[in-house]
Amino acid sequence: MSQIQAIRGMNDILPEHADLWTFFEDTVEDWLRSYGYRSIRMPIVEQTALFKRAIGEVTDIVEKEMYTFVDALNGDSLTLRPEGTASCVRAAIQHNLLYNAPQRLYYTGPMFRHERPQKGRYRQFHQVGVESLGYAGPDMDAEHIIMTARLWKRLGLSDLALQINTLGSSADRARHRARLVHYLGQHVDILDEDSRRRLHTNPLRVLDSKNPALQELIEAAPKLLDDLDEASLKHFEDLQVMLRDAGIEYQINTRLVRGLDYYNFTVFEWVTTQLGAQGTVCAGGRYDGLIEQIGGKPAPACGFAMGVERLLALLEENAFQAPRVATDVYLVHQGDAANKFAMVAAEQLRDQGLHVLLHCGGGSFKSQMKKADASGARYALIIGDDEAGAGEVTLKPLRELGEQMRMTVDAAASLINVG
Repeated sequence: MSQIQAIRGMNDILPEHADLWTFFEDTVEDWLRSYGYRSIRMPIVEQTALFKRAIGEVTDIVEKEMYTFVDALNGDSLTLRPEGTASCVRAAIQHNLLYNAPQRLYYTGPMFRHERPQKGRYRQFHQVGVESLGYAGPDMDAEHIIMTARLWKRLGLSDLALQINTLGSSADRARHRARLVHYLGQHVDILDEDSRRRLHTNPLRVLDSKNPALQELIEAAPKLLDDLDEASLKHFEDLQVMLRDAGIEYQINTRLVRGLDYYNFTVFEWVTTQLGAQGTVCAGGRYDGLIEQIGGKPAPACGFAMGVERLLALLEENAFQAPRVATDVYLVHQGDAANKFAMVAAEQLRDQGLHVLLHCGGGSFKSQMKKADASGARYALIIGDDEAGAGEVTLKPLRELGEQMRMTVDAAASLINVG
């Protein structure tokens, strides 16, 4: 029979890599709690209409990348979530989370996009998302950027540069859109097929084109910054003051527009040169209109998401080694009485907070001791029928000099914990 393999672009995380994932997840959860963010968990399948309404129908995600299917039971159109913000906002509205106070929330988990798989871009990928719902003003924008900078320090990542921009208000963008469409319309013969299609539906996205033939045209395009009103300019300037006060270096990238329609005012990206084309590892911004757009009462909001696979790849590029959880004891046993006592002894040791590998599958004492040594455990605990009859064990150090000693299980646990 032919082998069944994983779907292309949806990868297994094997034990040899899981230690790095666990380290990263533990570090991130501790970091988020230190800023007062609370966990929320949403389903991975949502009504397709949610993403069309939130992300925008004229976007690459909705047009080309979503995994959408019809539920055979009731005919509903459902989609595997391509990003987390829309789901988080939907949950906040559905469960009335903003009734009493604004919310600092975070989530982790898989997202799905039907793209051509390559390093750093997968069909099932994982994100950590942070959403601050109900907060107006640039101070929360600044917190998001400052807190990510702190995470990079905790992870030992230095090759990350911050790019920021502002998309202004909807009125600002309407003014700018008219100027941009007029400008691009004068050069329509140069535009590629995607850009011509977006010209009258989502012209800002033309500025995000990676087509080398369009870069000179894009560079000379009208700048959104020139169309901002006084309030929008102040929001952006106040953000920059806060970043400078916090010692955060940044670059203003006027072509940074993000690929989702719901953003306004601040947008930002952390980028690296170490991962090739997939150099953006964290991105986000403000989306004050999204809560109302999905069906809630108007409320300001902002957030960001980071790509777990890309950050882990960056750690590996920097030769980072995740700490492994050490095994304290490998329990070796042989004989009928010993086998019964070994199971009980292993549980007694775990009751004392120790990490115990109980040998399974039989074998001679010699072969078991080889496995004990290869396991990385600090001690071997040896039980034969003689020890079992006396209710004792033999403790043998594996990583340091020392004589093996016979003692009770409780005495062994105490000695190991002290050591």
